[in-house]
Amino acid sequence: MNWKITGRFIVTIVSVAIIVIVINIFGVGILILSGGRNNLTNGITYSSPEDFTREFERYLVEDKDKIYIHSDGEKILIEKEAWIQVLDEEGNEAYNFQKPVKVKNHYTPVELIHAYKYITNETMSTIFVSEKNLGNRNYSYIIGFPSDKVKRNVFSYDVYNLVHSLKIGIYIILFLDALIALLFGYLFSRRLTKPLVNIIKDVKSLSEGEYHLNREEEGIYKEIYHNINNLSSKLGNNETERKKLDKMREEWISNISHDIKTPLVSVKGYAEILSSGEYDCTKEEVREYSKIIEDKSDYIKELIDDLNLSTRLKNKVLILNKKNINIVSLVRGVAIDILNNPQTSNVNIDFSATREVIELDIDEILIKRVITNILYNAIVHNDENVVIEIKVEKKDRVNIFIIDNGKGIQEEELKHIFERYYRGTNTGKRHKGSGLGMAIAKDIVEAHSGVINLESEHLVGTKVEIIL
Repeated sequence: MNWKITGRFIVTIVSVAIIVIVINIFGVGILILSGGRNNLTNGITYSSPEDFTREFERYLVEDKDKIYIHSDGEKILIEKEAWIQVLDEEGNEAYNFQKPVKVKNHYTPVELIHAYKYITNETMSTIFVSEKNLGNRNYSYIIGFPSDKVKRNVFSYDVYNLVHSLKIGIYIILFLDALIALLFGYLFSRRLTKPLVNIIKDVKSLSEGEYHLNREEEGIYKEIYHNINNLSSKLGNNETERKKLDKMREEWISNISHDIKTPLVSVKGYAEILSSGEYDCTKEEVREYSKIIEDKSDYIKELIDDLNLSTRLKNKVLILNKKNINIVSLVRGVAIDILNNPQTSNVNIDFSATREVIELDIDEILIKRVITNILYNAIVHNDENVVIEIKVEKKDRVNIFIIDNGKGIQEEELKHIFERYYRGTNTGKRHKGSGLGMAIAKDIVEAHSGVINLESEHLVGTKVEIIL
């Protein structure tokens, strides 16, 4: 699309430039013709000082073997600020009018040529030479024009007429150039900006939350229309997802509030019993109630710790305490801790590793948290007879697999597994916690520049792969 717009713009600019150049050339031609057109001065029609000189012979007259110029000729010379010198056949002066004082009275052929070609200090004039036959005599005559008005450089021109014509010509050409540029600029900009106005309106509509645009994709802006349609569709989908996320977040906050409020009620109730003088509790009851308060307090603390850790991971402000750790021992230790827990001691866990020692620079506490969260999910979201297989392999990187043959995850739920505000639907009675487990696991792995992948098939099982 860009090259199409650029190409059309270049073609238009080049076309305008060519037309302007042609008009300028045409205008200069007219200027030259107008500058060189015949001028009429007291009956003499001339197109240049040289023509003027040749045609001036009509004013040369002879009387009693003496030559002079007619009074009309004198007027013309005065008007032109010119002077004349008539030479006989031997190069001697026969007559002059307004001749500068220092001008020679006699010329050799070479001197005459030199005077014609160059402006001398004696004359300070640009001279032109012509001749006239009177009777049996052949006279040559020189007409000198002020050098500041008439120049000779291959050709001669009248400064006054040329400057005047140039001014007029330049004004006309500039005016025409401006009109042409405005005309073509208007035509091109109209074609260019008309669809741009629609594009700007579409962008404004998108900014105001209207995500149902569907423009016809054609013309040089075809790609832009396509992108606007695509953006509109994506923004619409994002808005739908945002609303879903907001709903999930509200539900999650409600669940968290409930999860904190429920143990708090127990803590408050048993604390009131212990602190009240109305109840005479036995030592056994005191220990029992104290243990309940402790368990509920630990549960609340775990929820708060999860929230704090999730926020720090999300905002990337958590500093990793990396050490060189044997990852095989770490994963095996997490599995053993789960099996030593009375509540999960009956879980069937198979552990295997391709090597006994695979060392990595990791944050031991956080990676333990990852393995624990994934194993805990495999336990609480499945039946008690679930089989969990743990494998540690060393390839290009370290791969940790946690595979179960449980209920699996439905396809529509898979894309939400790692979201902070999502709780699965397969939660069993043993489930407790914030629902942040998988989100925290993903953030921790990514903080180690790793990758976590999850595959699941409903009623078949789930496979989690951690790559570090």
